[in-house]
Amino acid sequence: MASLGPRLTTDGRLPGARFIASPNQDDRPADAAICLLVVHAISLPPGEFGGNGVKHLFTNCLDPDAHPYYRELHGLRVSAHFFIRRDGSVIQFVPTLRRAWHAGISHWRGRERCNDFSLGIELEGCDDQPFTHIQYVRLARLIRILRRTYAIEEIVGHSDIAPARKTDPGPCFDWQRLRQLLRR
Repeated sequence: MASLGPRLTTDGRLPGARFIASPNQDDRPADAAICLLVVHAISLPPGEFGGNGVKHLFTNCLDPDAHPYYRELHGLRVSAHFFIRRDGSVIQFVPTLRRAWHAGISHWRGRERCNDFSLGIELEGCDDQPFTHIQYVRLARLIRILRRTYAIEEIVGHSDIAPARKTDPGPCFDWQRLRQLLRR
């Protein structure tokens, strides 16, 4: 597992993370300062870990015939800046300078379109299984790196910015554990 570099590069990439470019990104609005970090959880197929489903979804290569659930996702265009696998490996899909399509219809503290001013981090997981220790360690490390570049004011779950639509990262995500790791 590669060690994450101490800072982002000038083009918004994370040294030590595997980079796989997602087409599901675009320019941020010129006046949109990054101030929010959104934690998500995803597994494809649902509840299964270690496969290429998420990578294929974020790169528009998901075969709708590979699993019955994938038919529901056919044509969906989504991405995230980062994906932390169960083993702690980190894949970056979108440079932080660009807008990833992770939040969808969303709002936070009176502001709509959270993709404009946030970074999205997906954890390989689901609502009903605990996340791994190394995922928390990697997430805390990534947050510290991102805070060196951006004035991250808050860290929230996808369920916080889209409560009528989303439940992730779910009840098994331990926010207290993350806070403790961030204090180290």
